[in-house]
Amino acid sequence: MNAIAKVSRFVGGTFSLWVILFAGLGFFLPGVFSHLKGYISLFLGIVMFGMGLTLSSADFREVFRRPLEVLIGVVGHFIIMPLLAYVLALVLNLPPDIAVGVILVGCCPSGTSSNVMTLLAKGDVALGVSIASVSTVIAPLATPALISLLAGRWMPIDGGSLIKDILMVVILPIILGVIVKTLFKKQAEASVQALPLVSTLAIVLIVAIVVGGSKTKIIESGLLIFAVVILHNILGYVLGYLFAKLFRMNLAKRKAVLFETGMQNSGLGAALAAAHFNPVAAVPSAIFSVWHNISGSLLATWFARRAEKETGAAG
Repeated sequence: MNAIAKVSRFVGGTFSLWVILFAGLGFFLPGVFSHLKGYISLFLGIVMFGMGLTLSSADFREVFRRPLEVLIGVVGHFIIMPLLAYVLALVLNLPPDIAVGVILVGCCPSGTSSNVMTLLAKGDVALGVSIASVSTVIAPLATPALISLLAGRWMPIDGGSLIKDILMVVILPIILGVIVKTLFKKQAEASVQALPLVSTLAIVLIVAIVVGGSKTKIIESGLLIFAVVILHNILGYVLGYLFAKLFRMNLAKRKAVLFETGMQNSGLGAALAAAHFNPVAAVPSAIFSVWHNISGSLLATWFARRAEKETGAAG
């Protein structure tokens, strides 16, 4: 393994720590990152391009092998998290900017980290990858429709503009990644080794930019935003697990649906919030990016240790 691959694997494996570090840098040194605000969509596009480089027909194979289970995961994701966000915004009487920000992150497709957590938790990775891939592909329609339906209570939503942005920063880079992989297979496979490093750098920069740009509001409403983000994420895990159990899925499949439900593409949420709403609306996405990687890692570790104990007991 070459040096770049080793560094990339290390950075990818310690992703949560880098997110926390850059969130802190953004908060205490906001001036360092403020001039990068216009690059948020570009950074997210880089992450999505990398996703395109790794996509293959195998990622969608499960859609044809077991369409019902993939459908359950995708429907669960786009029903549970958006509705949870809406209910929390109402019950906690959130200010409009924060309410829209929470709903925005709730309406995003699955995050790329969810597949890693499913793997660590010894869940059904193939199912998780297919759910994430399908949720990302349908996001240009599902995400703007849900945001318009649920966030319109707090402020006017331009659904057409949201569709355009998601196509530009999510779907187009993914398509370009797939094309590059098809035309330059050897080079693409070699570059994939550096993807954890590149993706991590892009995501942590988005977090630092958003946190730095909203430092004042975080000081004013930080505890409230943290509380609602943590509730949103944890309830998403719980309801995702119960939703899968309702359809009699086995434990490995429940783990996949749990992580695909509770973990969001918060980078997309931050990019859309920064482009279309008050910068404060991007704060929930930034905090979600920090928190869901911490909670996901802890939960995945707990699942893995539990599986090891059960295997040992059975042996």
